Amino acid sequence: MKKRHHTKLVHEGKYVAEVDVELVETDEGWSPYLSLEDAYKLDGVREALHRGDVKSAARLSRVFTLTPVTP
Repeated sequence: MKKRHHTKLVHEGKYVAEVDVELVETDEGWSPYLSLEDAYKLDGVREALHRGDVKSAARLSRVFTLTPVTP
């Protein structure tokens, strides 16, 4: 079993969060996959951004505001 670091992007409304997770690679079944803890972390960030609670999301990730580019 190998673990490798990966950054997942979570997009919700006008925010995007970079969440650091570990992908677990095995020779069995559904590889690579997230640990249960990392899956909960992604869900927590997504839910916090959905509520507009940027402060809570920023505790678990790096949060960015999307700004439209218009000519």
